[in-house]
Amino acid sequence: MEPKTYTLPLGNKEFIVETGKLAQLANGSCTVRYGDTVILGTAVMSKEPREGVDFLPLMVNYQEKMYASGLIKSSRFVKRETRPSDDKVLMARVADRTYRPLFPKGFHNDIQVMLTTLSYDRENEHDMIATIAGSIALSISDIPFEGPTATVRVGLINGEFVLNPTAEARTRSDLDLIVSSDSNHVIMIEAGANEVTEEKMLEAIDFGKKWGQKIARFIKDIQKEVGKPKIEFTAEPKNESIVNYVNENYADKILDALYHKTGKLDRYTYFKEVAKEAKEALKDTVEEADLMQVNEVVDKLVKDIVRKNILENNKRIGGRKMDEIRPLSIEAGILPRTHGSGLFNRGETQGLTTCTLGAPGDAQILEGIEGESKKTYFHHYNFPPYCVGETSNRLMPGNREIGHGCLAERAIMPVLPKKEDFPYTIRTVTEILASSGSSSMAATCGSSLALMDAGVPIKKAVGGVAMGLMTDHEKPDNYRILTDLQDEEDMGGDMDFKVTGTRDGITAIQMDIKLKGLPHHIFEEALAAARKGRLHILDEMDKVISKPRPELSEYAPRLLSMQVNPEKIRFIIGPGGEMINRIIAETGVQSIDIEDDGSVVITSVNGESAKKAEEWIKNLTANPEVGKTYENCKVTKVLEFGAIVEFMPGKEGMVHVSEIKDSFVKDVATIIKEGQIVNVKLLAIDEAQGRFKLTMKGIKQPEAAA
Repeated sequence: MEPKTYTLPLGNKEFIVETGKLAQLANGSCTVRYGDTVILGTAVMSKEPREGVDFLPLMVNYQEKMYASGLIKSSRFVKRETRPSDDKVLMARVADRTYRPLFPKGFHNDIQVMLTTLSYDRENEHDMIATIAGSIALSISDIPFEGPTATVRVGLINGEFVLNPTAEARTRSDLDLIVSSDSNHVIMIEAGANEVTEEKMLEAIDFGKKWGQKIARFIKDIQKEVGKPKIEFTAEPKNESIVNYVNENYADKILDALYHKTGKLDRYTYFKEVAKEAKEALKDTVEEADLMQVNEVVDKLVKDIVRKNILENNKRIGGRKMDEIRPLSIEAGILPRTHGSGLFNRGETQGLTTCTLGAPGDAQILEGIEGESKKTYFHHYNFPPYCVGETSNRLMPGNREIGHGCLAERAIMPVLPKKEDFPYTIRTVTEILASSGSSSMAATCGSSLALMDAGVPIKKAVGGVAMGLMTDHEKPDNYRILTDLQDEEDMGGDMDFKVTGTRDGITAIQMDIKLKGLPHHIFEEALAAARKGRLHILDEMDKVISKPRPELSEYAPRLLSMQVNPEKIRFIIGPGGEMINRIIAETGVQSIDIEDDGSVVITSVNGESAKKAEEWIKNLTANPEVGKTYENCKVTKVLEFGAIVEFMPGKEGMVHVSEIKDSFVKDVATIIKEGQIVNVKLLAIDEAQGRFKLTMKGIKQPEAAA
């Protein structure tokens, strides 16, 4: 393919796409440049469908290369890039959720999209550019992708929307909204917000959609010029004998199970029994290879019945109304030795969240092409197999767990106290103990409970609710928005729209869909219903704990903050850290953290120990005062003409032989011994030499030195 370049003015820069030059053995490839940030996007499809799967095996890999910003990994032993960091996993998920709805149903070929940062100027954010690069690679390939899509970031700075704000501008923004759209509709939303109102959020989504549509049309023009013909694909129809048998024999039974079996596991067990029974009945009349379809046919029947009852009868599982939340059960402070804990139950979903407070030095160090940064609040989400009644050998967090954890983390961040007011490192952990939908929202609510139980002075409580959507695919105007999505509605529905916030506004959003886009009025109705549901949940949370406890947990460490002259930090640390280690060892504090600006935080479980360390540091950084008497000072060396005395921590001065006594001293060693404790007065400071002149004359001495 001949190299070609395409340019689109975007903001105050040019958006530059180049095709036909790099990675030409991929089904589709391109580079995208904005400023000096350059991304390589590639898309590859397997030759044959993957056997035995009933889902689209799409893999999106987001790869940051340290060389892109002129860095070498700081680890002493591992210099090459390893597993992507959590924020890159999140961006891969954003790209995946953008592309996935636009592949034909029943397409089971493996598809891998790789997004590689080749150059990063530390100003123009690479994540939005990367997601667009993947869309271009898919669009110009022969892969049956029904895009193109475009992804943009929207900021809200001083009340004005900003398209793709720079890294610096994002620190001043009240909104961090990512919107993916095609040339007609919004497909995916991810947002963090400073209690932004529903009205303002809708305006922001519309703003992002308009810019996304402009970029999508630009990509469409590129596709028309250099795109390969798409492969022809028609989903293989299901065996009619199986479909007819399952529908005729089990529709009524599945309907009864859905609306009369009270537990999720009971329903799921019954559906498995149906599939097993149907296979046994059909084994003599249907080819063995086709029997693999039975599970899919049963699953589709379940989804069809759930959808039909909602659309035609306004009937949900459990008999709930469209805007009704499942029964809630909430507790705080249920664990005796954690710093804070909260248990949040919604229907059959149960999340236990704990809060742990640590020293500033416990902050997580993040390393990437943006450089190093610190994270002082982090939330971890665990989804063990027992929470859905299953066994599994995959016990480590996967991309889903990382995504759900970061969503709950982002939801809480706007209400956390400022670092200068509360310098603790804060970790919350949610263990999902049972799940039947909306577990990430249980993690959000549980985090709010645990933080308040720990006495963390968060500004407001945060709640969250997952919204769903059922549409009539033949009549799109016939739809229902569902509050508090549960499993069967999630798997068989068209939207998962999670909204978190306080009583005053939204703090986070995550939306993905199975349709090829949603009209604006759906967002308007969903946000209004989400607010109503969120307020109900916050009311119930308030009944248990409505504000942070007045005191920290007795088991939480205490922090003592102080400020010193930055030029004197070296005295606290000492050669090779000798002094700071000595302070920690002799006072019994847990840690001493020092910032470059002179901020010092002492962490201790014992207040008296912290006071001792504080006094020590004050002495180390205090200015010597001429005329002041210093008591209990240690003689560090005895000389012929006097003695060296450490009169302040880290500061030594000379007591000349003539300043030891009023009377003549013939031999210093007969009066003063090394290690002896004496009292001295500072007579003078030689600024040029950095020397201190001390005297013992006229100063009352400790008994041993008298």
